[in-house]
Amino acid sequence: MKRRIVYLLFAVVTMLVGLASRRFRQHLPSFLGEYSGDVLWALMLFLVVSFVLAGRPLFQRCIISLVLAFAVEVSQLYHAPWIDGIRNTTLGGLVLGFGFLWSDLVCYLVGIAVGALADRIMSPIYFVPTQSR
Repeated sequence: MKRRIVYLLFAVVTMLVGLASRRFRQHLPSFLGEYSGDVLWALMLFLVVSFVLAGRPLFQRCIISLVLAFAVEVSQLYHAPWIDGIRNTTLGGLVLGFGFLWSDLVCYLVGIAVGALADRIMSPIYFVPTQSR
């Protein structure tokens, strides 16, 4: 249970930082303004997948996160009125995006890799098994 709470907390923080990176994009260096939102979106996706699948191995959570992120990006090649209607809402645009970009796939790889590295480093600190008596 503690593991899920930590993943959820970090997902919420990552979402807030990601939204701030979009809102204040003009105040960031151009490279960060351009790519940080996509990296943070993928990191948040990894954290949500880890929240849902907390007991699964890290590699499995990474693959599931990558497949979901890439599927969302590839779905941006499809432009039917119904899905574009969803994309035109604030939440729909944030979740589904608008147009396919190859660079987004790289950002997703980076975001999920950062999440996996942080998970590997932080697991001994946050997820120490309790001793039973």
